[in-house]
Amino acid sequence: MSLPNLYLRRRHERRVQRGHPWVFSNEVDIERSPMTAFQAGDCVNVSSYSGKPLGTAYVNPHSLICARLLSSEANCILDEELLRERLVHALALRERLGWLPHCRLVYGESDRLPGLIVDGYGEVLSVQIGTAGMERVRDEIVRALVKLCRPAAVVLRNDLASRGLEGLESYVEVAHGEVPAVVSLRENGASFEISPLEGQKTGWYYDHRRNRARLSHYAQGRSVLDCFSYVGGFGIQAAMGGAQSVLCLDSSQSALAGLSRNAERNGVADRVDGCRGDVFDSLRALRGEQRRFDIVVVDPPAFMRRKKDRRAGIEAYRRLNRRAMQVLEADGLLLSASCSFHLSPEEHQDMVAGAAADVGRWVQILERGHQAADHPVHPMLPESEYLKALLVRVCGY
Repeated sequence: MSLPNLYLRRRHERRVQRGHPWVFSNEVDIERSPMTAFQAGDCVNVSSYSGKPLGTAYVNPHSLICARLLSSEANCILDEELLRERLVHALALRERLGWLPHCRLVYGESDRLPGLIVDGYGEVLSVQIGTAGMERVRDEIVRALVKLCRPAAVVLRNDLASRGLEGLESYVEVAHGEVPAVVSLRENGASFEISPLEGQKTGWYYDHRRNRARLSHYAQGRSVLDCFSYVGGFGIQAAMGGAQSVLCLDSSQSALAGLSRNAERNGVADRVDGCRGDVFDSLRALRGEQRRFDIVVVDPPAFMRRKKDRRAGIEAYRRLNRRAMQVLEADGLLLSASCSFHLSPEEHQDMVAGAAADVGRWVQILERGHQAADHPVHPMLPESEYLKALLVRVCGY
């Protein structure tokens, strides 16, 4: 059976030919292939203006990203067989990394499964479906995962805000087995307890795995401040790396309760404390108390979710880093992270340098960090490389 065609406008095929996995609505020849002819999630053959086949995609006529490529071949069917093939390929990478079963198993377009995220927490899989095309085959996704991974449970964490852009409802649902209130994971030799049903995102942030490991190498005998700590990813691993004391700041009481349990699990409760409150306010209060730390970690939520947020977002990052530097000892270390794709690595570096200048200090870059290898980067999709981390020595006072 031949799929219907989605024709691109004249001279708009080059990017797709080079491997970019998205088609934008303003690139479609709507006279030959009106978007009103398609339902969200329909599979189509993407064709150049001249009719040259470019591959198979699923469409959403209501989204700016109106088509997402599944294959460079025409008439590819998004079914359980294709899902299984792609999942096998994705799992092979994670097996090679040696991180199974505690890692990101599927990372969307980078694993040729656009709109699908799967995180593994031992015998529990947490799945996020972000697009109408993948939502249409959600049952097939669950079946394929159960057959391949044999998990005790699968939870659909389809409560991400971006689903609204696809016209999808937000929900959390147990799709297979019984999901416990808490599950455990291992990372860099540490053990963590998280909530797969109520935790942030899918429950954990595996993207910082390597950055947490690197920071712990600098922690021996040091005092550490972990801002936006969640359940203690950076702070607890720093304590296990020999930190003398760790203070974790977060606005969530449930996150700090998880921090306390995780500190106990790893035998570092005597060196890890939590403080609830707005991080900006807490940093101001610590400065007022003349508290100083050898290492400060700032890993905030995205301050820049859209291009139009750029100016305000950069200022928010700069203000946060400025306040972090004001509680750093002379020659202390700052790990400054950003998960905002719209903040480029160059802008992130400039922001950190500018924040230092604001408080009469200067920095030396010791290490650059990025997302872990279970979040592979799609070479034609800059949006797949979102995480930035700079470890800097903040000099002068």
